[in-house]
Amino acid sequence: MTSGAVRRVQGASPWEESFGFARAVAAGDRVLVAGTTSFRGSVLYGEGDPYEQAKAAFTGALEAIAEFGLGPESVIRTRMYLSHARDVDEVGRAHKELFDRVRPASTLVVVEGFVDPRILVEVELEAFRG
Repeated sequence: MTSGAVRRVQGASPWEESFGFARAVAAGDRVLVAGTTSFRGSVLYGEGDPYEQAKAAFTGALEAIAEFGLGPESVIRTRMYLSHARDVDEVGRAHKELFDRVRPASTLVVVEGFVDPRILVEVELEAFRG
């Protein structure tokens, strides 16, 4: 793949097809992963558990960058969106387990809600292919 090529991969989100977006896009030396929840098709993993939802969401996002031959060590930025401030510690614990060695730049915000009220966490990743 040349540095100017753009490549897209699809994932298991129930909204990718209906909303018209890719799970991840590689452009130049970056891979950007769209907002990822713990949904796989119509199944929500970790319902009611922010830690399990965060782990499942990050796993889905990491699977997307694996399509480009990248792993957690390539992650340079994470974003975490939570529906409840009370879940910060549990989501942070999941993040630390996956990225403690890597230490990406990170943002965590509490939002009003998600398209499905059972979703507690949504994550995004950016990875570097240098």
